[in-house]
Amino acid sequence: MSGLVNALVIVAVGAMVITRQVRARAIDTDRRWWVLPVVLAVIALREPGVLDPHHRTESAALLAVELLIGLATGAGWAWTTRVWTAPDGVIWTKSTKASAAAWVAGIALRAGVLALGSVLGLHQDSSALLLGLAATLLVRAGILARRARFVSAVSGPAPAYGDDNRSAWKERV
Repeated sequence: MSGLVNALVIVAVGAMVITRQVRARAIDTDRRWWVLPVVLAVIALREPGVLDPHHRTESAALLAVELLIGLATGAGWAWTTRVWTAPDGVIWTKSTKASAAAWVAGIALRAGVLALGSVLGLHQDSSALLLGLAATLLVRAGILARRARFVSAVSGPAPAYGDDNRSAWKERV
């Protein structure tokens, strides 16, 4: 696939994932949550341009940084997502404002990696970005599946950083 097709896949998957996460939705822990990230990784790894052939070491280092950013973004997004059990026993998830901050930070860091690669004169293919997105989605889905299983076991809300469930202050009378 060409870089344009990879870019369209990235935008389509990103839009789909983000729109699904801004509203509450039921989560199924038995679902194959790993399928979409694996498909994205296979698409990314099929391309020969993942590493710059003239600067393999530097390109591999930037790819490793891209993957670490993807893993950190996915973990941050998963741990800031609210997970709760409805009265009927269905487990629900919804991203919080802190989840959006994790996404913005991940995008900013990825832009920094792209800029660094340009300054160093490295050819960077969209496959690296697609691989980073796959890492983000894989870690996020795995952590959310684990949190959902925990919530179903204890039947209570799992706190998320940035959640609006704050304890009430006792006012003086």
